Amino acid sequence: MQELDDTALLREYVERNSEEAFAALVTRHVNKVYSVALRLTGNPHSAEEITQAVFVILAKKSRQLGKRVILSGWLYQTARLTAMTFIRGGIRRARREQEAYMQTVLNENESDLSRRSGTETDATWAQLAPLLDAAMAGLNETDRHAVVLRFFDGKSLREVGAALGANEDAAKKRVSRALEKLRAYFGKRGVSSTTAIIAGAISANSVQAAPVGLAKAVTAIAVAKGAAASGSTLTLIKGALKIMAWTKAKTVIVVGMGVLLAAGTTTVSIIKIKAYERDRNSWRSANLTWQQVGETAPQVRILLTKFKPPVKHMLTSDGTKWGGVRVSIREIVRAAYRGSPGRVIFPAGEPQEKYDFISTLSQGTEEALQRELKKTLGFVGRWETRDTDALALKVRNPDATGLKFAFWMPDEFGDLGHGHIHCFGERLSWTPPMPPWGLTKYLEMVFQMPVVDETGLTGSYNIDLRWKVKADQQANQDTLKQALLDQLGLELVPTNMPIEMLVVEKVK
Repeated sequence: MQELDDTALLREYVERNSEEAFAALVTRHVNKVYSVALRLTGNPHSAEEITQAVFVILAKKSRQLGKRVILSGWLYQTARLTAMTFIRGGIRRARREQEAYMQTVLNENESDLSRRSGTETDATWAQLAPLLDAAMAGLNETDRHAVVLRFFDGKSLREVGAALGANEDAAKKRVSRALEKLRAYFGKRGVSSTTAIIAGAISANSVQAAPVGLAKAVTAIAVAKGAAASGSTLTLIKGALKIMAWTKAKTVIVVGMGVLLAAGTTTVSIIKIKAYERDRNSWRSANLTWQQVGETAPQVRILLTKFKPPVKHMLTSDGTKWGGVRVSIREIVRAAYRGSPGRVIFPAGEPQEKYDFISTLSQGTEEALQRELKKTLGFVGRWETRDTDALALKVRNPDATGLKFAFWMPDEFGDLGHGHIHCFGERLSWTPPMPPWGLTKYLEMVFQMPVVDETGLTGSYNIDLRWKVKADQQANQDTLKQALLDQLGLELVPTNMPIEMLVVEKVK
């Protein structure tokens, strides 16, 4: 088949049901989709299942995609949403044989890294990889398309401009702005680099080869609209489609209401408005979940809480949108500026009021929450490096039994969470495995101050930490410190050092 662009191939498939055209699309994009899924799940088999689901979704929705769709960016976003659905939905696999396979992969990766060690790009990628897709989620759609086309697909600036309906100079500016946004995002999370190095790291590492034969298997399942897919894959497809459909429905509802009001159909309009208002307030519940946040109508609001004890505070997110009930202003600031609660300073003192808040715009939700924080409560934040009291996480006993170098394993207690720590009352379960600095993020929440990783450990670990939770905050912190030392061989040492902190002050 003559080399056709994505739009032409998609049209061939839609109009002529051309399996050859669809197979060409799969071959062209399978590595990118697989790489996104692997980066988010950390498991090759899970990544393959997600890849199958993404292309089944493409086959199902192919007739609905407009002529101006940028398929590469659409597939990237669909892969990310499907992977998040997989992770959050708690779809688990008891693949114990994977341990041996992962050991092989690990050994190969270590050999490869040793051959390539010493390059700044590789060192940067090791830090960027766990953060990349969350950073991409924070970009607006056009910026995200530009990054995917330029660095994931390796397109020239002229090709990027053509895809975006702009000239080469405009594409160059768009890519530069997007890179600067990524650099700022990474910088706030401790990864200091230049846009050039970030661009090089993403170009060299963001897409890797999918397993041999995956494209062929994916094509066979996708062109059959998932008829031969497993039950778990069908469940995954259903969940991902629901999220995608809701995103589209939100726009239709808002536009539809405007048309109804303009047409003067009062009764129907009132019904629509009431339904919209119910949905708009549905998030404000004592048991707020990330699913509710993700499905709430687009809005940004901060309200004094309507809840009293024993309702517990709850801060949650679906990955891009945020919500909380009975939360402190510190936690709202955390969501608005994507910072750690332990790295927030209130020079004039932290307000003690509790709030309910929601921030669910599809784009720019963090910036919108920052504006609402300023408008409603009068607070603004700025990042500033200060000499700050902190805790240094160090290794005292490298042979501690609780510090286990690990491979991927299923979480038998609840939902899988990539890069997240699950706290079960008096137990801290950390799966899938993550590098040691991931633990510092949890400790910062407990100790409400910066925790710096000085362990020198590399690789990933499974953590199963148990301690007796105390009602008194100081007693609980002391107990946790002792548990860290006894079970993991890690100690927290008071220190003072220059740290980038989020300084939050009232608007003058």
